Amino acid sequence: MNRLKKFTSFSLRDLVASAGPTILGIAAVCIAAYLIVDPAPPRKVTLGTGQDNSAYDVFGKKYQELLKKEGIAVTPQGSHGSRDNLKLLKEGKVDIAFMQSGTTDEAAPEREGLVSLGSLFTEPVWLFLRAKEGAPPLAQLTQLRGLKINIGARGSGTPRLVRQILAVNGVEREELQTTQLDNTPATVELLEGRIDGLVFAAAPDDPLIQMLLQTPGIYLFDFAQAEAYTRRLPFLTHVTLPRGIVDLGRDLPARDYHLIAPTATLVAREDLHPALVELFVQAAARIHGGAGWFQQQGQFPSAKYTEIPVADEAAKFYKDGAPFLQRYMSFWLANFLDRMWVLLLALSALILPLSKIVPPLYVWRVRSRIYRWYGQLRTVEGAIEDAVEVAPEERGPIYAEQLVRLNEIEERVNHLSIPLSFADDLYGLRSHVHFVRQRIEGLMGTAAVAP
Repeated sequence: MNRLKKFTSFSLRDLVASAGPTILGIAAVCIAAYLIVDPAPPRKVTLGTGQDNSAYDVFGKKYQELLKKEGIAVTPQGSHGSRDNLKLLKEGKVDIAFMQSGTTDEAAPEREGLVSLGSLFTEPVWLFLRAKEGAPPLAQLTQLRGLKINIGARGSGTPRLVRQILAVNGVEREELQTTQLDNTPATVELLEGRIDGLVFAAAPDDPLIQMLLQTPGIYLFDFAQAEAYTRRLPFLTHVTLPRGIVDLGRDLPARDYHLIAPTATLVAREDLHPALVELFVQAAARIHGGAGWFQQQGQFPSAKYTEIPVADEAAKFYKDGAPFLQRYMSFWLANFLDRMWVLLLALSALILPLSKIVPPLYVWRVRSRIYRWYGQLRTVEGAIEDAVEVAPEERGPIYAEQLVRLNEIEERVNHLSIPLSFADDLYGLRSHVHFVRQRIEGLMGTAAVAP
């Protein structure tokens, strides 16, 4: 007699066959939800900066270096300044850019599709003038009439800002001889005496500003009415350049200077991935969060001083700080776990109903391996029942043939591997095989003694 195979605790093959399609279906839905509902943030970002060696250019390189550590490739895109960056943002050529407050009109179309990540630092208006022998420094902007002044490069925010400042003083641009050179060539022109003055709107970190503050024969205009300017132009703030801040040993400058200052802001397209918004704001806190000439520790970055609506993720950072997970793990791991709620939502919608299908399907598959042999048994019984219709002398070979077939069935049944919980079904099948065998052997005996 053939030895029966051992019982197993469960049938892995049937379990995989039963649960496999369900698992694959759940996985497909989860992957689709993960990619479609909340796609992973891109690894490449284009950042609109400014002119070579400007503060925007310097800070752009700092963002590039800092975000590289998080696996984000930041490509700085040079420009002439704020107005150029606004155009690049609107055309989709950059994802995020530095812009000066006051760059955009109040008209909605110019700000549409943009969000602010907050203000980063003040950009004082630096009006440097050539000292004239025997003449006192200029005290009013109305005294600029007739002078040759570089008002900032085309595409930067400075020419627009200068026009606004002149307008509140009742001075028309046509009353000045204006040029619009880039900062470096304009500085050369000033030092060579070919222009009378130039205007920067930049952070004090700008190398050209640092140089001009220490250049003999060049002096800084003092905005004595700075507080009044902030009332007339709300995007401006009043800042003070402290005495001796440039060089304490040489007492430069020799007195306090009042300046007016827009703020540099970080502006992005509103379709920039929320995770990148969070990452850029955190980088801004590390780069701009320290104390400086015009700011206290922790004053920047800030949700204030920006006319463009602040992105929700940035506003949340300024209120609550960095997301909890990103405080303790890498950006990509924290972002992945933070997005897992999409998978949990998909799983909760699928697992509960599908979990009720898999167990019955598993039971059906295991039992079907047993029940299909009942079909074979029924075929054998049908054959011996049909033998009644033939002549008695022809029944013997039919019974013998069906007995051989029954032996084959029993051989196959004895080699079935069935989970232990289904042993009663297997033993029931074996007993039924034995029952059919007895019936065939009885009919063979009857056929043998028939006259």
